[in-house]
Amino acid sequence: MKALKLRKWCVWITMLFMAQALFAQQVSINGTVISGTDNYPVVGASIVEKGTTNGIITDMDGNFSLSVTKGAIIQISYIGYITQEIPANENKKLNIVLKENVQALGDVVVTGYSSQKKADLTGAVSVVKMDDIKNINTSNAVQSLQGRVPGLHVTNTGQPNGDVDVKIRGVSTLGNSKPLYIIDGIPSTRSMNEIATSDIESIQVLKDASAATIYGSRAANGVIIVTTKKGKAGGTHVEFRASLTAQQWQRSVDLLNTEEYGLVNFRAGVNDGSVLNTTTLSNGSINEKMNPYTYMYDVAWNNGKPTLNRMILPEYLDVAGDPVMRAADTDWVKEISRTGFIQNYNVTVTSGNEKGRALFSADYYGNDGTVKGTYFDRITARINSDYKLFNDRVVIGENLSLSKTRSSTLDGKGLQENAKNIQSIVPVHSLDGGWGGPANNMSDRQNPVRLIEDNKQNHEDVFRLFGDVNLSVDILKGLTFRSKFGIDYTGWWKRDMQKTYQSGFMSDKTARLNTYTNYGGNWVLSNTLQYKVDLGKSNFDILVGQEMMKYRLEDMSAGRDGFLLENEDYMYLSVGDGNLRNAGGATSYALSSFFGKVNYSYDNRYLASVTVRRDGSSRFGKNNRWGTFPAFSLGWRVSEEGFFEGAKNIVSDLKLRYGWGKTGNQEIDNYASYGLYQARYYTDATWGRDQGTAYDITGTGQGQLPSGFIRTQRVNPDLKWEATTQNNAGIDFGVFNQMFTGSIDYFYKKTDDILVKPPYIATIGFGGDRWVNGASMENSGFEFMLTYNQKVGEVDLNITGNIASYRNKITKLPEDVINSYPGNGNDQTILGRPWKSLFGYVADGIFQNEQEVTDHVEQPGKGVGRIRYKDLNDDGKINDEDRTWLGVEDPKFLYGLNVNAGWKNFDFSMFWNGQVGSHANNGQKTFTDFFGLFGGQNYGRRLVDAWSPDNTSSTIPAASANNVNDEGRFSTYFVENTSFLKLANIEIGYRLPDHILKAAHMESARIYLSGQNLLTIKKGWGDNAFTGADPETPNFAYPVPRAFTFGINVSF
Repeated sequence: MKALKLRKWCVWITMLFMAQALFAQQVSINGTVISGTDNYPVVGASIVEKGTTNGIITDMDGNFSLSVTKGAIIQISYIGYITQEIPANENKKLNIVLKENVQALGDVVVTGYSSQKKADLTGAVSVVKMDDIKNINTSNAVQSLQGRVPGLHVTNTGQPNGDVDVKIRGVSTLGNSKPLYIIDGIPSTRSMNEIATSDIESIQVLKDASAATIYGSRAANGVIIVTTKKGKAGGTHVEFRASLTAQQWQRSVDLLNTEEYGLVNFRAGVNDGSVLNTTTLSNGSINEKMNPYTYMYDVAWNNGKPTLNRMILPEYLDVAGDPVMRAADTDWVKEISRTGFIQNYNVTVTSGNEKGRALFSADYYGNDGTVKGTYFDRITARINSDYKLFNDRVVIGENLSLSKTRSSTLDGKGLQENAKNIQSIVPVHSLDGGWGGPANNMSDRQNPVRLIEDNKQNHEDVFRLFGDVNLSVDILKGLTFRSKFGIDYTGWWKRDMQKTYQSGFMSDKTARLNTYTNYGGNWVLSNTLQYKVDLGKSNFDILVGQEMMKYRLEDMSAGRDGFLLENEDYMYLSVGDGNLRNAGGATSYALSSFFGKVNYSYDNRYLASVTVRRDGSSRFGKNNRWGTFPAFSLGWRVSEEGFFEGAKNIVSDLKLRYGWGKTGNQEIDNYASYGLYQARYYTDATWGRDQGTAYDITGTGQGQLPSGFIRTQRVNPDLKWEATTQNNAGIDFGVFNQMFTGSIDYFYKKTDDILVKPPYIATIGFGGDRWVNGASMENSGFEFMLTYNQKVGEVDLNITGNIASYRNKITKLPEDVINSYPGNGNDQTILGRPWKSLFGYVADGIFQNEQEVTDHVEQPGKGVGRIRYKDLNDDGKINDEDRTWLGVEDPKFLYGLNVNAGWKNFDFSMFWNGQVGSHANNGQKTFTDFFGLFGGQNYGRRLVDAWSPDNTSSTIPAASANNVNDEGRFSTYFVENTSFLKLANIEIGYRLPDHILKAAHMESARIYLSGQNLLTIKKGWGDNAFTGADPETPNFAYPVPRAFTFGINVSF
């Protein structure tokens, strides 16, 4: 008995010591969890002691406190973020920054009137990482998507206003191929440059019809869904962003200076058999006074061949009276270019709790372009809020934005053309302080510096109100009604003052003022009813809806001549005393829609979606006003099957997708189906001819004839929708526990009933034009994306690459419009070929000697130093029948590579993008390589290296003032390869450490330095090497600049 009691005491003593030991090993930890995406607290993040069930979740401010075993590992996780593991440390507060898991299968994706988990998607949808683009200083967020989304082709214009050309999976129509933008649920076809990039929360690109059909008649060109930021729970937060960018031209076309122009002029004269404006110099003096604007050449003759010893430039360009325009050596490109600066400032204030949330943001963006006189300024303000009522069953809210932009009316592209065409011998200013300008025998090219100075007060303003008010009601469990009324209203105003000037022989003695304005927009009302039901393994998400839209725009213009004072404060229409002008009009259309969608999931493995939409548009004929657009898609999550369990340690995720759908295109003229008539009452101001509808048979009317209406377009009541059907097959995958994730898609789409306007026979009468449905086009291609996401040592590494390819071909055209497209109209037509095919002659080098000229077929104008063309049909002569297909403008492949790395408080990103297999008609070569196509202007410096008997290796034909060989004809000489690889963006950032943030009472702070368009690798060799400035924007486009940005992001 005593022994039993002794054993009990031993047990109790042992347990007491064990409890004391366990209590001694427990420590208390506390800290805060924030999002690395926006620096806001993460509410509801899971904090768990690894290997146990001991855990807690963060509160409304992201804070937590937990007792754990000393030396334990803490796991921090939250949906959509990468799980972190850190050792427990009771000696300091833990500040944990969760990084977004861009491949998280639980991510919610907005797909149109609703949202889905990424894992449940069966359509081709790309999600853009806003972290990758939010610091790129551009006025248009879409501009930053170039190369980041497979199948999305973005061509930057370089303009300060950020205009871009966007195509999703190539071209599906012969008309408007712009995608539809859905901004917070409101459809828009306007540019995105009126929305601040800092206000955008997410961007999704719907690429296949099964995903986009929910938008029916407007979705044939793809859909880009933009969701702006909303308020967040967790108190009040203030975020401030500021950045400054310096930008310069990357490269310009080299032009002839004054001396080089004289040299090429001399060579052209020699090649043409006449040495012009020559004289003999004796003892260094000129025997007779040199005429103005005459190049003087000292020529020595050897065996009947001239050799240039010396060239004397003219002193003055003007002839009559006292000369005031002294010859110069002006670098016109330098005169119009500058280092431009971009400023961007944004402040965002958010607040919220479990009952409501609100956001206010203000943004300023100012871009002084790299071409003098060009600029774009934008001010935007955004406010939104939503509040829960009646036990959280009702949510009401609004999301409104105001923007005001001002931009120069100067055409930067046109200024470049003038700078490249006006001769360098022309001075900027004359000796009397006036403007320099073209002299006699020069072409009528304007002084671009005068254009900049005289137009600096001209601008256009755009005011835009955009937003919605919305209501959401939870009627029953799983049943929700939503209603949204949206508005997109714009007011546009432009002022164009044209001052008097004298510039060389060009002048205008009348001051003019023209003003233009338009205002209007559209309203949208949408109502949806959504029912979500969970029946065990079966899950349904059912959506039905109705939408109506009305658009109306009115425009007016007025002008007047004759102003005594030429300044902005004086030039108003009522002040002028000359001719008056006015015009005005209006346009409108309406759209009514009904739609439904059912998403089904069985056991998280088998997925299906069915969509149908019916649209009625006022743009189409009364017999085909309504169109129906169905779609379906299927998905199989193979990785969730039981038989796949053994392979999941290698292939962690695998989903197969297939979708089919039909979408429409209603982006045509609002009145394309109507018969149109125009009033004619005016007299031509230039020629004094009556432009009325009456005909003066006797010739005695003197322009005072009665007038009425004239037909400009015939009616077509059968005009109907362009319809695009698309098939898409895809695979989503992840391997090695999502270390590598990616997707592969193949698509085929066909568009029928494309609108064209055939010519008409004369017997129909004036105004016989009529739109008809008559063309078809096919488009197919593939897309591939692969992401590597891993922590390597202390470095967080994320690398994403993508590549895409597409090809279109025209399969049907009415016979009477075939000749409007490339081809010879007989055996070689555009049918079966890509829309942007190039058709012309094949250049076959340069004739090197008379024997080659003699041996060649009949070619009018052939000669030594001239381009030789191939006789493709072997008929012994060069004519139109020797033309063939030379290439395609669209690239064969588009690709991009994005690298993100983080180490401690530093982060680094680098982005490359490019294209392969694209070609362009480089029209710049008409003035860089030829002296005789356009007379009286400047030319490119390449002419200095033109072919000559002493330079037979040159590929540039000999300089000539004539064009007897018709070398301006389109041929392979102008077709150049526009493939390129660009270092589009590189950025390094530093996040301030916690002790500095605490001392400064800041939540987070980051500074960064970035560069854009730092390197361009292009094809610079071979027959079709690119010789222009930038293969992304060939010809005379506004230059895409090289830029450097410094910025700071701070939150409180």
